Amino acid sequence: MKPGVVNPLLLTSLCCLSLAVLAAPAKPAPPPEVTLRHALDGKAQDALATLVTRFNDSIKGQGRIVLQDARTVDQKSATPVLALLNEDDSKQFFTTRPTFMPLFTLMKAQGQRLDANQFYPQMLDAVDVGNGQPQALPMGMSIPVLLINRGKMPSVAKTIDLTPRTWLDVQNIVGNLVDHGVQCPLTSSRFAWVHLENVASQHAEPTTVRQGKSERVKANGLMNVKHLALLASWQKSHYFKYFGPNEEGSQHFLQGDCAMITGESSLYVAARQVGMDVTIAPLPYYEDAYGAQREKVLPDGAALWVLAGQAKNTYPLAAKFVSYLMRPEAQRDWVRATGALPMTPDALAALRDSGMPAAIAEAADKRLSASRSHNNRIRPGALRDRLRLAVDEQVALVWSTPRSAKLALDTATQEANTAPAAPISKPVAKKNKKRT
Repeated sequence: MKPGVVNPLLLTSLCCLSLAVLAAPAKPAPPPEVTLRHALDGKAQDALATLVTRFNDSIKGQGRIVLQDARTVDQKSATPVLALLNEDDSKQFFTTRPTFMPLFTLMKAQGQRLDANQFYPQMLDAVDVGNGQPQALPMGMSIPVLLINRGKMPSVAKTIDLTPRTWLDVQNIVGNLVDHGVQCPLTSSRFAWVHLENVASQHAEPTTVRQGKSERVKANGLMNVKHLALLASWQKSHYFKYFGPNEEGSQHFLQGDCAMITGESSLYVAARQVGMDVTIAPLPYYEDAYGAQREKVLPDGAALWVLAGQAKNTYPLAAKFVSYLMRPEAQRDWVRATGALPMTPDALAALRDSGMPAAIAEAADKRLSASRSHNNRIRPGALRDRLRLAVDEQVALVWSTPRSAKLALDTATQEANTAPAAPISKPVAKKNKKRT
């Protein structure tokens, strides 16, 4: 063959090879994996695992949800797609506070229906961004209550009335317990939520203040100062024992260290599951305060949050999982196992099935059904985070130094408001729909 002349057979072979390469099917992408980080244990962990298994089985081949215990994660920078957490626990879940994607944004983008009117009004209010839409799925919420471990009642004190209505009633009980040698008569979990936000709500004391187009917080109202001063006197008299701002008190109560606790209603089910003879009562109040309403408490707690900035192919699966969790049968199984508040009226019966006394279940239903119009809740976000952190820091000084309740709450208010004031979100006007 002459130099410079291309062999026709070679050219044909090269063309065929090129066409074969181009025609070769692309390797299919692996099904997406959505990591769900949590810190549950016991029956609650089992219940979540069961829901995840059922969901994964229902979508075989399309991906899967993978559970991840936040307490066993070595490298927390590997951000999950979903996280079931109380916002107060963000530091334990992540090295830095992540950016959350509003739940309603996820569901709309992925074409999954999420009707805000499905939720109890107060449950929606607990996760509302200010526009009438849920920022997270409120599946691990509680109301604040008083729990009493009857097994810690000395035999000579078992005639005590264990249905206290007021804080004075509680004082009489814990004083009697101290007299009979009980080392930890009363403790608390989630201190800022129970003893600041809910005490203010019960006594019609505003915790948010509008200043022009901005919103600021107010932790130093008269009732809050009065209440913290009372607890400080109890702490000095060994009536009250403080273990920390979050769930530290819950652990001591479940271990049998303390006779009474103010904390989450779901703790009742956890106590029953460890064999404790426990009584539950609504959160006490000051009946002599003008406008006081004992039942006007604010649900709060763990919610399912969506993390922003994750792989795009994971979000459709995450949205499908949220839709699955909204099914009545999934809600019922979850509430029955955990004692968490039902997100919708359809799951109310499961709260009774969890072992919650009927009176408490009915009170929860009544409260959760109440209109959101008169709430003065501090919305989830940076402002509330700063307030709770500042309250936690100042309360620790009240216990350990001569710092007064007034100075502590004045300082907490000032510190929470030192950053730029939060803009007020204007709620979207929506027509009320009747639930059937």
